[in-house]
Amino acid sequence: MAELTVRLADYASPSDARAVVDLLDAYARDPAGGGEPLSAYAREHLVAELAARPQAFSILAFDGDQAVGLVNCIEGFSTFQCKPLVNVHDVAVLASHRGRGVAAQMLRAAEAVAVQRGAVKMTLEVLSGNAPALALYRRLGYAGYQLDPAMGTAGFMQKWIDPAQ
Repeated sequence: MAELTVRLADYASPSDARAVVDLLDAYARDPAGGGEPLSAYAREHLVAELAARPQAFSILAFDGDQAVGLVNCIEGFSTFQCKPLVNVHDVAVLASHRGRGVAAQMLRAAEAVAVQRGAVKMTLEVLSGNAPALALYRRLGYAGYQLDPAMGTAGFMQKWIDPAQ
């Protein structure tokens, strides 16, 4: 691996925009990302939609000139702390570069941006079967969300919305 460069993505840069889409598509095609490519709509509109949201930012990792990693983040709000939080929405590293510390460096860069934004915490979702990611996140200080041990830890749930309803 050449020297790894990790930096904030510039959504206005055509090369960064292409890297964001291509890396997210590679992640989507991976079993950990669902095993299906991004839709044509997502490929065409993703970067413009991210750029239209000031609460969104992305971190890119490059091995020389090759984009090899992506972290997409969306700022949210902690009502209990009355301060911003940053949700790590996607962590993607090309299969050829996994196990080399790329994700850790990108997450540290995302945390630096979160600190600049005044965030009090970072959140993320991870599939229970993704042991390497779970180990990494724990090493970096992530843990299950818990308020009262008697109530257990929080679980991530989703509901797809049908706009026709």
